[in-house]
Amino acid sequence: MKWFKFWRYPGKFDFYRSDDRLLLIQIGIVVGVLSGFASVGLTWSLSAMLDSFAPFRQLWWAFLIPALGLMLSSLFLEKIMNEGAGHGVTEVIYSVSKVGGLMRLRSCFSRLISSCLTIGSGGSAGPEAPVVMSGAAIGSNIARFFNLNERQRITLVGCGCAGAISAIFNAPLTGMIFSMEIILGEWSMVHIIPIAAASVAGAETCRFLEGNRIAFESSAFHITSYDMAACFGLALIAALASVMLTRMLRKMHHISVKIPVPFWLRAAIGGAIVGLIGFAVPDALGEGYHTIHAMIHGMYTAGLGVAAVACLTKIITTSLTLGWGGSGGVFAPCLVIGSFAGIAFQRLLLFAFPTVMWSGEGLFALLGMAGMMSGLLQAPLTGLFLIVEITGSYDVMVSLIIVSALSTAITHYFEPTSFYLKDLIDNGSLLRPGTDQRVLSDISIREVIETDCIAVLPDMLLKDFVEIVKKSARNFFPVEDQQTGRFLGIINLNKIRPYIFNTFLYDTVVVEEIMDSDPEVVFYDDELSDVLQEMDSKNYFSMPVISHARFIGMVSKATLLDKYRDELKAQTFHIV
Repeated sequence: MKWFKFWRYPGKFDFYRSDDRLLLIQIGIVVGVLSGFASVGLTWSLSAMLDSFAPFRQLWWAFLIPALGLMLSSLFLEKIMNEGAGHGVTEVIYSVSKVGGLMRLRSCFSRLISSCLTIGSGGSAGPEAPVVMSGAAIGSNIARFFNLNERQRITLVGCGCAGAISAIFNAPLTGMIFSMEIILGEWSMVHIIPIAAASVAGAETCRFLEGNRIAFESSAFHITSYDMAACFGLALIAALASVMLTRMLRKMHHISVKIPVPFWLRAAIGGAIVGLIGFAVPDALGEGYHTIHAMIHGMYTAGLGVAAVACLTKIITTSLTLGWGGSGGVFAPCLVIGSFAGIAFQRLLLFAFPTVMWSGEGLFALLGMAGMMSGLLQAPLTGLFLIVEITGSYDVMVSLIIVSALSTAITHYFEPTSFYLKDLIDNGSLLRPGTDQRVLSDISIREVIETDCIAVLPDMLLKDFVEIVKKSARNFFPVEDQQTGRFLGIINLNKIRPYIFNTFLYDTVVVEEIMDSDPEVVFYDDELSDVLQEMDSKNYFSMPVISHARFIGMVSKATLLDKYRDELKAQTFHIV
């Protein structure tokens, strides 16, 4: 048990703790390995479940299999794990933005089980988001075990996410980029090296257990100038599909919560509808990786109409699965939808320009996947490198860059925020590094209160008040009840100068007559970003701070901005 004390308590083996990056690299590798085991475990479990249900897919009651899976998944999360349904990535980003990367221990496995029930029974979702949440929770709880600080804990959360994505796709570069671009939202050296180490560890764990496989290995493509020109049209198609899926996911959620039935029955209804759709379009069920294989290798024989219908159907089943109570991610559905969109677009080009020698349908499937991923996540690097790594198609890099960049830009026009960030931004919960909100979130009202104000009584004569003004360096004077100490109002010298210089009023005017009895006030639990916005909008330079109807002090813009500058320097020092 000596190694226990070595890591957990400061003062033991200070060499490791004094070198922050060495410490994070070593623990990050452990987090990456454990995240890799979680990813492989989920992959094996899903494969076993899908194979076990395969013989029953053609039976008339097969639509009940997804219904049962979604129902059990929602019951498990809500009643046993006490967590809400969903993909989980948003919760990880929230933990990084608002609570310093703190995550519950049970999140290490809760989404793995619930997503296995959802996807294994036929629900249209992907296994990536659950393993991302699992990896993030592993990193968070290991950081807590070792008593690491908040910045180190956030780095290990990123390590867990990178290791999970790297292992699930055997794509270490994508895992690192995903963690930096989407989860942490910053590219800093203090994060990059440990996260890169964790990503490699996750990939190597996957390769050790499953072999060094490329998920959707494709053959080389001969790209012509016509194919390059077609990238612009395909980027538009992928962006529109991204917008449709984003809005459909939200719409389904809003519809489902309005249905007056228990949550588990709601999930079962959604699963049953997915199962019924699966009778007509089997490719709309499950994660859909087998369909991607067929399209990339040119074995998908359906025409334009079937491909377009399959694309729309996959959007619907994914929205039903995740919007009605299922658990899973959007990566796999995005890849399937994008490949269907690419195939449909290729069929359209063949119909419209039959004399042109277009590249094979596999190229358009790859480009569609990249455009769909980049558009939905609004993370072009993640979409680009994911497709390159999972297909090995480095020869189409230029085409992928065009589609990824254009799809992101077009999607951003219709949907200004990423699918993962929309709810956080609406709730004011997204605090990215370097932003005003993030800097101010680390400063409390208590840190900027000025307490050197002199309180006065409401029945004090103006001449007595003037004598107090002569002794004070402040422009604000709180007025308090003599018996209870309750805050009654405030006097701003800038607003009562005519009274002060009129000596004839000294014995006739009392403080109560010249005070502001209804001033704008600040409370302890107010966010400083809101306080600063209030000051800017109403041209205030100071505001009184009140607690339990008593005056505590003043908060001024000058003090607030000084503290802001100090905090910005501290945060900048940490991320250099």
